[in-house]
Amino acid sequence: MDNKPIYITEHDLERLKKLLIDAKSTEYRKSEYLEKLQEEISRAKVVSPRDIPSDVITMNSTVSLEDEDTKEEEAYTLVFPEDSDLKQGKLSVLAPIGTAMLGYKVGDIFEWEVPAGKRRLLVKKIIYQPEASGNFEL
Repeated sequence: MDNKPIYITEHDLERLKKLLIDAKSTEYRKSEYLEKLQEEISRAKVVSPRDIPSDVITMNSTVSLEDEDTKEEEAYTLVFPEDSDLKQGKLSVLAPIGTAMLGYKVGDIFEWEVPAGKRRLLVKKIIYQPEASGNFEL
């Protein structure tokens, strides 16, 4: 996590705040990732879905990330926990990398602690962003 500003849509913020409230009554309630997600959204610049730059990772975006150490590329779709399925590349926003990637844009590098250690990931490209495709309500 760093202090570079991230962007988030008003709609995503609303759903993420609800997720944080709901998660406090589930098995996630003691998760450090809830706190990290709260920290991330509290520092975000909130914009209208129509005004979000097309190179920013929003909820339901599919992105290509490159590991800065191994140079391996991976594609993920950032989703809410109920839609997560790693076999399909759908990564929960409550997973360490999911929390980390929210709001970053193409060309950004972010570092994040994961269970196996620290990872440095480069946002290579946005494969799909709902807002850029005219879908403002996902």
